[in-house]
Amino acid sequence: MAQEQKDPISRLADRGEQVVGRITDLPGAKTLIDKAAAVAKNVDAMQKELRRLGPLQKRVAAVERRLDKLEGKGTTRKRTTTSRKTTAAKKTTAPKRTTRSSSSS
Repeated sequence: MAQEQKDPISRLADRGEQVVGRITDLPGAKTLIDKAAAVAKNVDAMQKELRRLGPLQKRVAAVERRLDKLEGKGTTRKRTTTSRKTTAAKKTTAPKRTTRSSSSS
């Protein structure tokens, strides 16, 4: 009768605790849990590294502005990418046409 008095949220929470307790009984569950923890750890490390890039990008932008001033290019700078140009010209050949000669022997 005690379960009838519990609200649906409490019952769902109790059921969730039971399921989590049973997960460890499954074969391979420990490996799965360990891998999930490793992924979370790696994501945290990656976030820390990415946070350190922000100030570096600002410093690079400031240095680029200073360089532009020194070179006299002004304040605006467009970044362009260069593409490789091939020096050899492409050779195109016209398809050969065969003509039929009508000869009667």
